[in-house]
Amino acid sequence: MKKETIISVLILLLVGISYRIFPHMPNFAPVAAISLFSGFYFRKYFIFIPIAIMFISDIFVGFYDWKLMSAVYLSFVLIGLIGILTRKNKSILSIIGCSLAGSFLFFIITNFAVWIFSQWYPHNFSGLISCYEMAIPFFRNTILGDLFYSSIIFGCYELLAQPKEKLRFVFAKSKLIS
Repeated sequence: MKKETIISVLILLLVGISYRIFPHMPNFAPVAAISLFSGFYFRKYFIFIPIAIMFISDIFVGFYDWKLMSAVYLSFVLIGLIGILTRKNKSILSIIGCSLAGSFLFFIITNFAVWIFSQWYPHNFSGLISCYEMAIPFFRNTILGDLFYSSIIFGCYELLAQPKEKLRFVFAKSKLIS
């Protein structure tokens, strides 16, 4: 593994774990964005990164029902697969689309798991709809967080990956530097 890859993975792990441990708005965390990014750039390690973030941070924030945890972990693995499947079509629009797809996937899977594995809602169609309705405020934060962190993570990586000469040309052309 290249030195840059190791450093990138360690930074992603540190950021993901930190944002889960320290106080933040509910569902406004970078784990899905890191999962998507891992699928795009670290195909061999895409499962390891989000699972490690979740497991290590769960040591600090607390483990909960294993069936619900499995649904959350599975969601992040599937978001990484979205990154792998769309990595050849990398563009701002595809990253936005993948981020939104990941948000929807997380919402559908985790709330279905809450409905099916908990006693919080009746186990009928009305209970399922109620479960999804009650999760809408969290879903808003999920979408906003996923879009925000995806833009930061992908944007920073792409900016740092550019050769210095190309960046100088881009900034000079946009009159950001002289």
